[in-house]
Order: sequence, then structure tokens, then C-alpha cells
Amino acid sequence: MYSEERSIQDLFDLTGRVAVVTGATGWLGAAMSRALAEAGARVVVTSRDGEQAAALASTLVGNGHVGLAFAQDDAASIPSFVAEAVDRAGQVDILVNNAYGGTAPDIDTATAEDFDRAYHTGVTAYFLLAREVVFHLRGRGAPGSIINIGSMYGVVASYPDAYAELPVNSPPNYHGLKGGIVHLTRHLAVYWAADGVRVNTISPGPFPTQRVKDSQPEFIARLDSKSPMGRMGLPSELKGVTVLLASDAGSYITGQNILVDGGWTAW
Repeated sequence: MYSEERSIQDLFDLTGRVAVVTGATGWLGAAMSRALAEAGARVVVTSRDGEQAAALASTLVGNGHVGLAFAQDDAASIPSFVAEAVDRAGQVDILVNNAYGGTAPDIDTATAEDFDRAYHTGVTAYFLLAREVVFHLRGRGAPGSIINIGSMYGVVASYPDAYAELPVNSPPNYHGLKGGIVHLTRHLAVYWAADGVRVNTISPGPFPTQRVKDSQPEFIARLDSKSPMGRMGLPSELKGVTVLLASDAGSYITGQNILVDGGWTAW
């Protein structure tokens, strides 16, 4: 009965596949890049700074990793970027849409430009890059996985009292675009399923950087109090779900938004 059932090790194995991770040198992007490399993939990591991308690529386990400069807000460069990734790595099988370059205005001061920039880098560019990868996959007749990085703030509002009288904002443009990503993922998933391409979102909860932890202890304490687990997330806690969605272990998962939030949205 189980003679054709694949082992869990085989299902999670990414050997022979190439993953592109945008914004890879950031707090969460670096951890997801390491996860994919540790699972056997060759990884094309990107940053606005090509030297930083190359430096990260050199630290990943395994061989054949590539670091490329890429500014996701430059829509015209997306086709040539994917072509370069394919040229350097031979193929692309997995895309992690993670880069973001929006502003962080207060709700009382946010401008149309703040929204335009956020949506362009965090929704429009995600779509254009994913579609270019799908064109490549179609040309090869190969399946693939698109992973969009959302946020719990694409699902729930923030607590105003967590931010009150502190030098941190909960930007309305960020909330709007992350909600858009969650639904865009559903739409792309149903259209690209026939191509064998799965599309999912990972929505992290509170994963503040070490700089924020060190500089804003009161803010972190407030966030801790809102979490059922009573603590902030660690970048390594995104590694498992990233490999799940990238690999054959997630072969029947598409159109989903997986929240990794310590129970924040379960209240």
C-alpha cells in the first residue's frame, strides 16, 4: 500500500532546484535563503547592493549560489533580471517575493506618494516578477512555487495602544498592500494551477529586528503582551514553512495564506 509513498526526507529535498529570494540580505530574507540552501536548492539572492548579495551567497551551504543586484521597484528591469538569474543559475523553480522598500508614515501624515510607492514595490512588482518566472516555467514545461511574503497586518489591524507615544508607526500603506498580497495570491493560484505553479503567502507576525529590540524595549514589551506566546518571532521560525511551500512536501497547497504569528491572529 505504501510502496510508492515518498519519504519525508525526499519530499522536503530541494536538490536540483533553483530558488530566487528577493530582499535576501534582510532580517527574514537571509533566514529563508539559508533554509532553501540547507534543503539542497541553489539560491539566487538579491539586494539593491550587489556586493551584499554576493557576500550572503558566499555564506550559504552548498555550491552554485549567486548574488545579484536587483531593485524591485524598477519594473522595467524585471524581465532582464529573471533572464540573468536563469543565465547564471540555469533555471528558476522557486520564487520568494520578499523585498520591500516602502515608507513608514503615520496614519495622520501618509501621502498618496507613500501609498503609490508601497503598492508599486510590494504588490505590482511582486506580480510582475512572479509572472515573469511563470513565463520561464511554462517555457520549460516545469512546475514551480511562488511564495509571497505578506504580514499578519494584511489580515488584522494593529493595536493603537501598542504604538501610542512611541517613535514607531503602524503604516496604513503597509497594511493596505499586505492585504492586497493575500488576495492577489489567491487569484494567481487559481489561474496558474493549470501550469503546475503553486502560489502561497507566508504572513509573519511580529519579527522585530535586533536593532528595534535594542532601541525600543517598551515597544517590544507591548507587543509581547499582545501575543499568546508572550514573545517575538525569530527568523529561524520561518525556515520550516518556507521549505514546506517550496518543496514537494507542499505539493497540494496553493492559494493559501499561512500565518506564522505566535497565535496573534487567534485571539
